[in-house]
Amino acid sequence: MRTKLAVLLWLVVVGALAPAIAQQSTGTSGAAGATPTVDGRYLPPFPPPFTGHIGREAKDSTPDFPKEVRSPKGAPNILLILTDDVGFAASSTFGGPVPTPTMERLAKAGLRYTQFHTTALCSPTRAALLTGRNHHTNATGVVMELATGYPGYNSLMPKSSGTFAEVLRQSGYATAWYGKNHNVPDWQSSQAGPFDLWPTGLGFDYFYGFVGADTNQWAPALFEGIKPIEPPHDAKDYFFDTDMADKAIARIRLLHAMAPDKPWLQYYAPATAHAPHHVPKEWIARFKGKFDQGWDKLREETFARQKQMGIIPANTRLTPRPEEIQAWDSLDADRKKVYARMMEVFAAALTHADYQIGRIIDAIDEQGDLDNTLVIYIQGDNGASAEGTPQGLLNEMTIANNIPEDFAEILRRMDELGGPLTYNHFPVGWAHATNTPLQWTKQIASHFGGTRNGLVISWPARIKDQGSIRTQFHHVIDIAPTILEATGLPAPAMLNGVPQKPIEGVSMVYTFDDAKAPSRHRTQYFEMLGNRAIYHDGWVAATTPPVAPWVVAGMKPDVDDYKWELYHVADDFSQAMNLADREPAKLRELQDLFWIEAAKYDVLPLDNSTVERFDVRIRPSLTRGRNVFTYLPGQIRIPEGTAPDLKNKSFKIGATVEIPAGGANGVIATQGGRFNGWGLYLLDGRPVFHYNLVGVQRFAFAGNDKLAPGKHFILVDFKYDGGGLGKAGTVTLSVDSKTVADGRIDRTYAFRVSLDETFDVGEDTGTPVSEDYAVPFKFTGTLERVLIRLADTAFTAEDEVQIRRARVAVDIWK
Repeated sequence: MRTKLAVLLWLVVVGALAPAIAQQSTGTSGAAGATPTVDGRYLPPFPPPFTGHIGREAKDSTPDFPKEVRSPKGAPNILLILTDDVGFAASSTFGGPVPTPTMERLAKAGLRYTQFHTTALCSPTRAALLTGRNHHTNATGVVMELATGYPGYNSLMPKSSGTFAEVLRQSGYATAWYGKNHNVPDWQSSQAGPFDLWPTGLGFDYFYGFVGADTNQWAPALFEGIKPIEPPHDAKDYFFDTDMADKAIARIRLLHAMAPDKPWLQYYAPATAHAPHHVPKEWIARFKGKFDQGWDKLREETFARQKQMGIIPANTRLTPRPEEIQAWDSLDADRKKVYARMMEVFAAALTHADYQIGRIIDAIDEQGDLDNTLVIYIQGDNGASAEGTPQGLLNEMTIANNIPEDFAEILRRMDELGGPLTYNHFPVGWAHATNTPLQWTKQIASHFGGTRNGLVISWPARIKDQGSIRTQFHHVIDIAPTILEATGLPAPAMLNGVPQKPIEGVSMVYTFDDAKAPSRHRTQYFEMLGNRAIYHDGWVAATTPPVAPWVVAGMKPDVDDYKWELYHVADDFSQAMNLADREPAKLRELQDLFWIEAAKYDVLPLDNSTVERFDVRIRPSLTRGRNVFTYLPGQIRIPEGTAPDLKNKSFKIGATVEIPAGGANGVIATQGGRFNGWGLYLLDGRPVFHYNLVGVQRFAFAGNDKLAPGKHFILVDFKYDGGGLGKAGTVTLSVDSKTVADGRIDRTYAFRVSLDETFDVGEDTGTPVSEDYAVPFKFTGTLERVLIRLADTAFTAEDEVQIRRARVAVDIWK
């Protein structure tokens, strides 16, 4: 009876859905823009009914395979390119000083967009790009490492905000992502998962890249899918941008060989030109002397080119250099020399990245697919970065921990800039110059220097007004609907069983044929770290930033106390004329509109804090509530968000080892690397604890004697002085309860160990914490286990159980 009832219910369901099922199986194909073979409003599609016949035996039956989902006939391939931290005026394509011949080639075959905008920081821009919804809608109101427990800021991109990649994947596309992924919540970036917010959970069949804000191009922390892999550390010529392009080219060729009629999506997101500005030395040599004129003159030269090229209107004003940025002519000879070199390195890195993109374009062209490939090349996920401080950086981790560098050391090592021994960043003067003619920089969402980026779209089969400029106002949330319209796919109402939020961007396809079409993106809010603005029909109201982006610590005013500015950007491209005093009614109108948009898109509550949000304790954690941690050898690539937090507190690190007759060497445990971190290891048979304070100071504690063969217990006991963040402490290194070295660490890192390196046991990945050894420096004895205790927290019975299981005396851990 139950079986018959189930069959009847099934027939009712099938009857009700028959029209949709028919459309799924017999939908009309045509040129791009036609109906796909499935009803794309509901993905995955409802399984079509079996139309064969089932008898008692196969000989009496007729088979029928389910129809394969195919994309619309003629649907284009998609190559989406997003570089990192590149200002509006950096590339030659937009009048800048850095040659980008690949972008220029695409611009000649397509369109340049001069009023395209991002969000002012990387994670938010990338979430908006993938989904067509605003960054706060995606719970990504700030970068992953600063997430807080509010709907617009928790970093957990909701399932109701599905990616265009998932739509394409379920509609017959092959999808892949290369390079930067800064959209995994900080506490979900380990091998413990979950992985639904990794690229392979966001609609991409394949991922090859890194997870986090930036990476070391010479020694990246790579993943293939969700699996951590190591680059060839012994290959002297290895470079990640080149490797990434190689992987993209290989996959494009593979797909062409195996499934030439299957369209593909390749999302190519290099870490360049985010710090560290890394590039092979021979590329730097090409720019020797090119920036000796300094940033003030460079702005003037760029401004003139932009007008000549039609990138900016003839009536555009060059905004003044802020007082906080030194005039180039006021610098001494040594600073001019060092700062010019830093810009040479930046330019070389960006040109090198553009060259790798050119290799991909060439590969597509060689197989005859370029004509029907929609290439979207976004030059930067925000404005140029001013996080390099007024004097530039040898090591970006210094500013991340508010620890100044000595200029004399930068001068001494200037020839190393761009190479594997530095984690460098150029000074704010160059950031300002590469945002010409705009005000402000990355992080500052209130002004276009933080949010305006160059965009080129090329699609020779569709775009006929080639080589032209488009001036319509657009935003990164417009890319997803543009791709969907170009491929003929609707935004689904239901995706993987979850009702979808409406797409908040507008398609840009209307601009392809009409340079004079009015902007369809009429209203757009901006907000980042309390800096905010609202655009509406050619007007912008914007708050005045109270603190420069390179200032990490210090008091900020209440967000309600920010001053407001007003610009008529329809006639004022560079936001040069503040009309707030002249047009108070218009300012009030736009301020009110901002609050409406803020409430609509989960922007509230506004929060201008930064340092406080670096604290991993404010987010969900795999380590919360645990005081003692046990690790075994080979447990590596544990990211900071899921590793024991040793900052600003006392701690103990202990290891049980067995030394063979011939002695032993190698890493016992380490976190971070060359540019910040600590390591416990045996060197020449002697125990060493090395504390690397962002490369500025190093503290080494080493025993005098080699460890004798047999079992030993090695202990690092760090007692924190307290009294604030980043304070000093005392180290005692002991073997079998006997002190072998001790001393002081004068200062500790307060906010972040690393942006890309990890916690490793039994070997070292990435870069060495000390130049005394080379990675991976695997431990050659027997390492039973490593224990870590956060010693300023309460000792529990569960902790005691763990320690006894490790066969270690409990009393030394209390």
